[in-house]
Amino acid sequence: MKRVLVTGSNGLLGQKLTSLYTQVKDIELIATGKGPDRYPYKKDYTYASLDITNEQDVMELISRYKPDTIIHTAAMTNVDQCETEKEACRKLNVDAVSYLIHAANANGSHLIHLSTDFIFDGTSGPYAEDDEAKPLSYYGWSKLDAENLVKEKANSWAIVRTILVFGIVADMSRSNIVLWAKGALESGKELNVVDDQFRSATLAEDLAMGCRLIEQKQAQGIYHISGKDYMSVFELVSRVAAFWNLPTDNLNRSTSAGINQAAQRPPKTGFILDKAVHDLAYNPHSFEEGLAVLDAQLKGDLTL
Repeated sequence: MKRVLVTGSNGLLGQKLTSLYTQVKDIELIATGKGPDRYPYKKDYTYASLDITNEQDVMELISRYKPDTIIHTAAMTNVDQCETEKEACRKLNVDAVSYLIHAANANGSHLIHLSTDFIFDGTSGPYAEDDEAKPLSYYGWSKLDAENLVKEKANSWAIVRTILVFGIVADMSRSNIVLWAKGALESGKELNVVDDQFRSATLAEDLAMGCRLIEQKQAQGIYHISGKDYMSVFELVSRVAAFWNLPTDNLNRSTSAGINQAAQRPPKTGFILDKAVHDLAYNPHSFEEGLAVLDAQLKGDLTL
């Protein structure tokens, strides 16, 4: 039986991976996170608390379980927080990755590392895997530095870049763009949304499946895993409104310059998915199909 270890298992992607892998018969799942386990269905996997910024803890835990594959999802992903708390960002997004690489190499594990579209400057999206990286934010730089560590030092590796992950789990540590948009539209409050940033929002289940496909094939290299619909953030919020039949009277267009944020965002990212489609048979939902999955879960079926 193969063994898969997931870091950051309390997060959105981490919980979706737990849901996915507990349904796979020939996989033993080791879910790890900081603090107590937040996944609600405590069966068919092992949970272990792990501080990935502690090198000794990382080595001891990986040596204990000797996973065939490590899926590293834990990171500081609040872009503005990374800009203002650079030391904490570096510890979590770069130093911890070096510890995992060392542990993976020592135990013969395939390392799947999660990264981001924010390694690009957004001047020529959508992007392919081999396009030049030029981060605009400290978060982007931290993720690019981690990617370079993985490429240079890991014996067996894949990097999964993704964009604007959305979805819901039973115990959310933070919101995401779709849940935020739905809640803000329902509240009727004034909503200023940028129309000069373009993305491809990613259903969390699609991202989890992309990781699973890489793990199954022990695929090597960089893969872009995102949704297939390319749109401005304003259009995204408008499509959320249309799907749930919510009023848009208070929805206003804004520019990036008009929004006060600590970190600069790339204007146009999005991904070319041809490599993932060809190599992995990756087949993401459309945006509205993803919203339908989320809607069913909001109505009570989080196991979908």
